[in-house]
Amino acid sequence: MENTLDKRLKKLKEEVYISNIELVKKNLVVFTFGNVSGIDRKSGIIAIKPSGVDYDKLTPETMVLVDLEGNKIDSNLNPSSDTKTHIKLYKAFPDIGSVVHTHSRFATSWAQAKKPILCLGTTHADYFYGEIPCTEVISDEQIAKDYEEETGNLIVEAFKNKGIDYHHIKACLVSSHGPFTWGKDPEEAVFISSILEEIAQMNFNSILINPKLENTKKTLIDKHYLRKHGKHAYYGQQ
Repeated sequence: MENTLDKRLKKLKEEVYISNIELVKKNLVVFTFGNVSGIDRKSGIIAIKPSGVDYDKLTPETMVLVDLEGNKIDSNLNPSSDTKTHIKLYKAFPDIGSVVHTHSRFATSWAQAKKPILCLGTTHADYFYGEIPCTEVISDEQIAKDYEEETGNLIVEAFKNKGIDYHHIKACLVSSHGPFTWGKDPEEAVFISSILEEIAQMNFNSILINPKLENTKKTLIDKHYLRKHGKHAYYGQQ
């Protein structure tokens, strides 16, 4: 008979599996690019996509369980090579329940250009309370030390140095690499990845039309973000 933890972990694996498949359905990944993880905060156990396994070969059972030190718990498969990055975010951002990494075309283009995604209009402001930051380029010392963990450090440092609240900006571009997003659960984290890619394409088109664009005015950002996410939000059905 399954105990309570076993039931929670089984459910977590199913959610993480479904969300990994959603990356394919939403055209956010190709081949074996990208990964979704989710965490059971009570036990500190993470479920994550196995490394290098084609999406059409995934099942809930192939999701790999690891602890917050990266130790495998129940699988012969290796977890995603990005596992240490996910773990770093779970440790630094205690309110998140899922992390997503993709190499989606437009968001990755901004990351490779080493540029943040500016908040140019209300579509962006509906979901992100300001521009999406881009980290510094990882140093040779960091690459040699522990590449995946240091990638997580780059994200955490970017948020700390820029005074960004991870609750309101649920995405970051890793310079020369690609985007990471997060949410309260795998479904939300994948949704944020999808929105990020849409906004990244809009920004690309907008800056082609007007290369001199800057972030739109704060009052407009405040209005659109807070009407959906603020204390007195009124968008949608309450």
